Amino acid sequence: MTRSTDPAPSDLAHAPSDRPARRPARLVAAVLLGVLGAAAYGLRGVQQWRGLEASSWDLAIFSQLARAYSELRAPIVPIKGDGFNLLGDHFHPILVLLGPIWAAWPSPLALLWTQAVLFGISAVPLTRLAIDRLGWGAGLLAGAAYLFGFGLQAAADVQFHEIAFAVPLLAFSLSALVRGRMPAAIAWAAPLVLAKEDLGLTVAVLGLVIALRDPRVRRAGLALATWGALWFVLSTFVILPLLNPAGHYDYGGNLGSPLDVLGPAEKWLTVLMLLLAAGVIGARSPLILAMLPTLAWRFAGNVEFYWGWYWHYNAVLMPIALAAMLDALGDGRDRRGLRDLAESQPRASRRRGSRPARGLVRWTAVGASAAVTLMLGSAMPLVNLARESAWEPSPRTAAAEGALAAVPRDVVVASDITLMARVVPSDDVQWVHGTNTRVPDCVLVDREAFSWGGQDPGDAASWASGNYGSTFESRYAQDGFEVACQPGVA
Repeated sequence: MTRSTDPAPSDLAHAPSDRPARRPARLVAAVLLGVLGAAAYGLRGVQQWRGLEASSWDLAIFSQLARAYSELRAPIVPIKGDGFNLLGDHFHPILVLLGPIWAAWPSPLALLWTQAVLFGISAVPLTRLAIDRLGWGAGLLAGAAYLFGFGLQAAADVQFHEIAFAVPLLAFSLSALVRGRMPAAIAWAAPLVLAKEDLGLTVAVLGLVIALRDPRVRRAGLALATWGALWFVLSTFVILPLLNPAGHYDYGGNLGSPLDVLGPAEKWLTVLMLLLAAGVIGARSPLILAMLPTLAWRFAGNVEFYWGWYWHYNAVLMPIALAAMLDALGDGRDRRGLRDLAESQPRASRRRGSRPARGLVRWTAVGASAAVTLMLGSAMPLVNLARESAWEPSPRTAAAEGALAAVPRDVVVASDITLMARVVPSDDVQWVHGTNTRVPDCVLVDREAFSWGGQDPGDAASWASGNYGSTFESRYAQDGFEVACQPGVA
């Protein structure tokens, strides 16, 4: 007699219901979780803004890009250098979508909230998929572990980057792929090539997975793989060098020896964290291969902050981790994934004890995906939302506001990192440590900024006069913030 592969009645009793009345409830739950995440990340951005936190110059750079797009100009970003087209730095034409946002709200805070909303949106399809496959409890926990996982928290904490748009595209594509909706998976994956040049390789991997997974769309999957590979080559070796002032891809020099991929141990710790985020069992899914392009260029790079869990480089890997876990666990309604896993066990263990084992595997996987972030404890940025002190404005806020008020509008301003993003809406900004040949009308200096490397530049007027070979006069000096301008600049 042939053994039936249909679920037992007791299995069906515990499987997630697919009744139409329940489907809207799952969507509402997923949307509410996404709204909670967007609010959390947006409020963390507000905390940083009030606390004068500036992790790098990136928020100012992308603010300058958004302002240019809102004014229907090419994304020229003087912070990077005179006449520097940011499409010659990284290939991210999708950021043209920031133009209307900046036009409505011309503030760097708009970018922080945009990223927060995009992260929140990304949780909706993945959480709904998780609830469908794992049931309400495990599904919601899996969605929360993704949304508040270390990859997205770290990305939000270092403020805006172009990968913000890639995260929801990946989430929608992978959710459709796991559900077997291949045309939708292809449609959501294709625009990823417009978010960052290396994501073309991720698209190529997804195309191959689709082609091998579903013979009915094999040609479409191969076409997607070709599309991704072609855009990677075109953007990296043609467009970026063409638009870059130096005539080459700026980050090619960051690659080390192939042997460097294997060390140091920090890289293996990152891999372990990603495997835990995928519930470990996610390694059984071919979707996990979509992580390889990103990990390859990061681990081959000789820049140390490429390697670890912090910064924004793991954000695009978070949707892959959850989708791979859900794919490996299978659909709770027919138990395909867990039945395959059970059938790999000795026959005796597959009888009455198999159903509890399935639940144990499911909860262990989801627990691992949550635990990897929880283990980081107070190092997690969102913990600051519960700290009363984190809501207090910086003690230097009044001095910073005075410095900004002392800077004339519509002039060329050279600034260090602390207040750089804040002056972008009103002035033509460049970096005090940059390669710009223009002599600025004014300089805006925070003598305590980390970008000075611990070396106090001294009086801003004297520093600017010596650095630019022109006369500068002090306009403002308080609590480390100083403004100096050329005579006659109003």
